[in-house]
Amino acid sequence: MRIRDDRAHEEPELNLVPLIDVILVLIIFFVVTTTFDSRSMLQLQLPSATGEPVAAQARALSVLVNADGHYFVDDQEVLRTDIDALKQTLSAVAGRDRQRPVLLRADARTPHQAVVTALDALGQLGFHKVNIATAPEVKP
Repeated sequence: MRIRDDRAHEEPELNLVPLIDVILVLIIFFVVTTTFDSRSMLQLQLPSATGEPVAAQARALSVLVNADGHYFVDDQEVLRTDIDALKQTLSAVAGRDRQRPVLLRADARTPHQAVVTALDALGQLGFHKVNIATAPEVKP
């Protein structure tokens, strides 16, 4: 008596649905974990000052000056260090809103001229609410 085995004629198939699910979860994981801080690579050492911290203001325009005197406006890097390039980038990022508060964060080791240039550019464009970020004074 001959027993027929129907499994020999079936072609094996690869179910891709679990593989797609795993890849989708990995993509979502990498997207979420890589967008936490856009300026984490920029190390600033803020100057210290005494006083009470001011509550964070919503929609504040962030102007960063690193130790080399390079400018960053929100997430955009200013390619040149002259005042015209800084004013052009500030105008592009802020638009026509000159009542928007500005938070100027300059490294403690940056040249003083870079900070004065940033303040001058903000003043020429008509920004009046400029705050300078500092770190709390370290007590021995």
